[in-house]
Amino acid sequence: MEKQERKLGIWEKYLSLWVIICILAGTLIGRAFTQLSELMAVLEVAHISIPIAICLFAMIYPIMVQISFGAVKNAVRTPKPIATTLFMNWAIKPFTMAIFAWLFLSVVFFRFLPQGATATPLGEISLVQQYIAGLILLGVAPCTAMVLVWSYLAEGNMGHTLVMTAINSLTMVFLYAPLATFLIGVSGIAVPWRTIGLAVLIYICTPLVAGWITREQIIKRRGIDWFESKLVPRLGNMAIIALLITLIVLFTYQGEKIVKLPAIIGMLTAAIFINILVVFAVTYLISKSIKLSYEDAAPTAIIAGSNHFEVAIAVATTLFGVNSGASLATVVGVLTEVPIMLFLVWLCKRTRGFFS
Repeated sequence: MEKQERKLGIWEKYLSLWVIICILAGTLIGRAFTQLSELMAVLEVAHISIPIAICLFAMIYPIMVQISFGAVKNAVRTPKPIATTLFMNWAIKPFTMAIFAWLFLSVVFFRFLPQGATATPLGEISLVQQYIAGLILLGVAPCTAMVLVWSYLAEGNMGHTLVMTAINSLTMVFLYAPLATFLIGVSGIAVPWRTIGLAVLIYICTPLVAGWITREQIIKRRGIDWFESKLVPRLGNMAIIALLITLIVLFTYQGEKIVKLPAIIGMLTAAIFINILVVFAVTYLISKSIKLSYEDAAPTAIIAGSNHFEVAIAVATTLFGVNSGASLATVVGVLTEVPIMLFLVWLCKRTRGFFS
């Protein structure tokens, strides 16, 4: 059966406007009610924020309900997108992030950054080196399950997205520590097993099982036509609304830092954004050269550009301390993830004809 094109509802049609409103609202709330952001900072388990975890589950669950597991089986049998994503995540992106972190923070913005050194569990380290280390830790960590949302908005192959998210979580267990150790020159980087395990459980396993049960029961009781015509549009709205609430929570969580350190956050964001854009573009071109369809190319490029900020935060705070420059750099990764990924979704949809 030919796939019907999804019509944009009010939440999707004016998504850029809602995103801007939610970013401003979250920042203002975080600034006005500093106790609230401090309380949210305490509500963590293994460096995973409980409020953010709840919001992300609400984002991912309605998308999981819509995934046909026949598409997942087909994705497993298609090696090209999987091989491309793995190559970009582990052979390209960590190294380009290290290059851009050094270029922007040691050359372009160096004279605008604080030049002092602070004490960390690893000894006295300059703040610039801490910022660079934080960006590298962010670049080494591949995508989170949030790419399911970005792939859904870009109208990509959800089966492929789900398979690659699971594979990234598995490969991170083996490759994250040695690659991060090599790039930042710090030995003894421990794999944050608990953070990875909880992230997989909260963001993939639980919504996947809940979504599969919901899909099976709804189709069994109401039929596939009712599911696609009545439930799917509501699920799409639910995912968008959960995304917007997540934005408010994220920017409330760090609203105080945004106001206090806007210049430093802007410099760190520039390095992150350029790296993601370069990785996205290279992946897009590779996808074109190996003749992937748009539905496979879009999530492949988006997955390559995304970062697993929870793991990066966990490692940065363990190595350098919670108030370090490295930790701040990984937190900037949290704040920039949603706006930058939404920009990539827009780019994908604008360049869809590139794969015709």
